[in-house]
Amino acid sequence: MTRDFQKFWLRITALVIGSFAPVMFLGSMVATSAPLQFTLDLLGLPLDGLPVYGTDASRFLAAIMGGLLLGWATTIWCLQAWVFDAAPEGVRRAVVTGLCLWFVLDSAGSVVSGQASNVVFNIGILAVAVGPLYRPAQTPAA
Repeated sequence: MTRDFQKFWLRITALVIGSFAPVMFLGSMVATSAPLQFTLDLLGLPLDGLPVYGTDASRFLAAIMGGLLLGWATTIWCLQAWVFDAAPEGVRRAVVTGLCLWFVLDSAGSVVSGQASNVVFNIGILAVAVGPLYRPAQTPAA
């Protein structure tokens, strides 16, 4: 894998993470919360309308999560744009470490909250987000 492809893949990673931000933000308002309710239903299979979404506390948490996801995605995008060329291995390690820690904590929380099916989705998201970043890029021959 080349550094150029890894730099490109960091954009994919940022878009994968960032794609959840609008869904979370929309969930902060009653009138636009249907996409988040469907997402929670899908991630907590089977499709049965559970878990039920909609308390004031859950809408508040959705607003916070939307901001965090957008911030995390933007950070990765900026790292690939402004830092990667100077420190590709450091950026790669930082992003992969963050993704792995997200996976562990999110998956553990899903299991203990009774939504173990989300772990399967997390595996897919982790695989796509890490993609070719799982190992260092090959340096060009001199």
